[in-house]
Amino acid sequence: MTKLSQLSLEEKAALLSGRFQKTTLPVARLDLPALRFSDGPHGVRAEDPQGDSLGGISDSLPATCFPPAATSACSWDPELLYRMGVALADECRHYGIHVLLGPAVNIKRNPLAGRNFEYFSEDPHITSELGTAVSKGIQSQGVGVSLKHFAANNSENYRFTGNSIVDIRALREIYLKGFEQIVKKSQPTTLMCAYNQINGVFCAQNKWLLSDVLREEWGFEGLVMTDWGATTEREKDLAAGLDLEMPGMVPQNVSRVVDAVKAGTLSTEALDTAVTNLLRLIERVYREEQQPCDFAANADLAAEIACKSAVLMKNENAALPLSKNKRYLVIGDLFRFMRYQGSGSSLINPAFLRTPEDQFRQQGVDYDYIRGYRESEIDLETEYLNEALEKAKDAENILLFLGQTDYVESEGFDRESMTLPKNQLALIKEVIKLGKRPIVVLFGGSPVELPFTDDCVAILNMMLPGQMGGEATYKLLFGEENPSGKLAETWPLRYKDVPYGDSFSKNPLEFYRESIFVGYRYYETVNKKVRFPFGHGLSYTNFSYSDPIVEKHDQNYIVSLDLSNTGAVDGAEIVQLYVSAPKSNVFKPVRELRAFQRVSLKAGESKRIKLSLPEAELRYYHPLLKRWVLEPGLYKFQLATSSSDIRLVVDVEMAGEDVPHPYSAEISAAYRNPAQISDAQFEELLATPLPQYEMGKRPYTYETAIGEFDSFFGKIIRKILVGMGTKQYKKALKLPDSTEREREKKAGLFIAKMMPSNSLRSLCYSSSGALSYPLSLLLLDFANGRPLRGLTRLFTARMGDSEKRNGPQHLKPSQ
Repeated sequence: MTKLSQLSLEEKAALLSGRFQKTTLPVARLDLPALRFSDGPHGVRAEDPQGDSLGGISDSLPATCFPPAATSACSWDPELLYRMGVALADECRHYGIHVLLGPAVNIKRNPLAGRNFEYFSEDPHITSELGTAVSKGIQSQGVGVSLKHFAANNSENYRFTGNSIVDIRALREIYLKGFEQIVKKSQPTTLMCAYNQINGVFCAQNKWLLSDVLREEWGFEGLVMTDWGATTEREKDLAAGLDLEMPGMVPQNVSRVVDAVKAGTLSTEALDTAVTNLLRLIERVYREEQQPCDFAANADLAAEIACKSAVLMKNENAALPLSKNKRYLVIGDLFRFMRYQGSGSSLINPAFLRTPEDQFRQQGVDYDYIRGYRESEIDLETEYLNEALEKAKDAENILLFLGQTDYVESEGFDRESMTLPKNQLALIKEVIKLGKRPIVVLFGGSPVELPFTDDCVAILNMMLPGQMGGEATYKLLFGEENPSGKLAETWPLRYKDVPYGDSFSKNPLEFYRESIFVGYRYYETVNKKVRFPFGHGLSYTNFSYSDPIVEKHDQNYIVSLDLSNTGAVDGAEIVQLYVSAPKSNVFKPVRELRAFQRVSLKAGESKRIKLSLPEAELRYYHPLLKRWVLEPGLYKFQLATSSSDIRLVVDVEMAGEDVPHPYSAEISAAYRNPAQISDAQFEELLATPLPQYEMGKRPYTYETAIGEFDSFFGKIIRKILVGMGTKQYKKALKLPDSTEREREKKAGLFIAKMMPSNSLRSLCYSSSGALSYPLSLLLLDFANGRPLRGLTRLFTARMGDSEKRNGPQHLKPSQ
């Protein structure tokens, strides 16, 4: 007799709802254990399974804080990320974690998106290659992964209620492509659905997404879970292909499933399929024993990743590497308080921490240090600026440590601008006014405007380098390591150059008017000048490309070339293969990344390099035929050092297939300039009218963002909820300077900033029972100015009223 057959209906429904914050429900009589999950994706945030409803964001056990994906992507090194995956799995097994919640593989559509630091790239190909490597590394040790956030989850301000309006080609070619390849290549144990809607349907309830595409078309065999609080109508989620509700502990949702099966509105087959997926997951990843972990070895790996991922963006007259025989003036709070990771659910308590200041002292660098600004502040504080300028007057060699801080970039909210904090901008501006040309060391998880580029001799971008970032910074600055990272996203000159940047994240409706023209696909196609292009990165040596050949073997193209290190030091180059499709009425980017390879060469060494490209990867998705099509014509294979620096070109003629064009002449013409698409043109591309949204519309619904509550009682509710994070932040300010103080501050800020984007539905379902469903309805009635109704409904619910069992009437306002 199978365990499935021994479970009652009620037990099946309960099993598919989590327990506490990050565990599943055990069934003792059948020896079914509870699984433990942990936030990733760049470290293990192991916490007390019976911790608070906020998930222990600032309180977790020590673990290796590897460089986040925004950084590690710039290594362009799948083998390195596989090794990171193995190390992550080792730490999971050390702490008894069965599934690590990562990798995160959403596309960086806009540089202001608050969670970009967790994601690899604006490009789906490098995303899929690196995401596959991490997944395989973790799963090779018997630990599960959770590929996230599925899908089109590209902003934070309205992440719980947002509606991504996107055409099918952009979905298929950009936003789903990375997920598709990772599913097919690594068969991840679990996949996490996103909070948002896609074209009006919540991901948790999207059968086309979770069943038709993910399972039937791609062959996914694992379990689908919600993001924390992404549940909508539980029985409809199950029918769509959503297996596990997290974090659970919402009795109404369990009752809804039981009632739906009894009423015949949810099939027993759908319920049993979901339970079977969970039972298979338990069988695949559950282990009782915990094992030792070599945290020192993992720290060394974190340092290696930081070194190989840092990007030398500028190096005029070989200003770098530095000499240890000189004296330096170091300015900038980030030298001492290095920003090494992002903030939010992935916040890691590092097992070790090595700042640039630590490493400079250990290595005996001759330097003076002055703060110049406080990283915890944004506005100018003249006392710190003046102190720095007084020192800078007579200094010959100035190092400026600048970058974004957790107070301007974090999960839970989108950035307000692409500029550095005002206090830092004032500092570098005034230093340059003194006639100085400093070397800049940058930290941060996403692009910033760099108006001072021409006035600096060098810029080394460390991004978010993880816990050993100080060691990596020192080694790169002083030439013990040769920079080899290349940008995995474009750095625009200014934010106004970003297509539709002025409308980004302004309300829950997000129109993806640019379609497939994301990142370099836009900038290269319209020939828009950028600060640093996708794929850019300098070295302390030089490389030459020669003798390209393209050959076809079966259904793959093999591209070979000679690569030579023509400089005086050992180094690594990242060879990038872009392909330009034939010109036709089907709009396409001028070039797209199709393959890449990281190659290490000693000084004077040459190698014959081969890259493989499946012909199928050159197809586009035909929106009318609903399938992939290879266009006939001349394809240009371009070997490059960046999306803008093409070194070699080989033309290849392909037969393809002739099919009717999917677009009208007007749409084809309009997308020659994707940044100026009208409502009417976008409606034609979508083949559906554009939805409308009225901010703060009353009566409020269970889906209204709390930040939109503007009634008398609504403002009070909003203040109380946001105050939860504010209280934690203020409490942290009273602590002495320490990593604990910084974690508590960041966690409090994250909660305060994230809370307004919650709906009462997402807040209730993410709270592990701290905010019960009846109480959430009471708050909704109060916000709508009906306190008596709310109190009456709460009283009757506690007396066993059926509404307690039936759960929310989704999207319907309080009457």
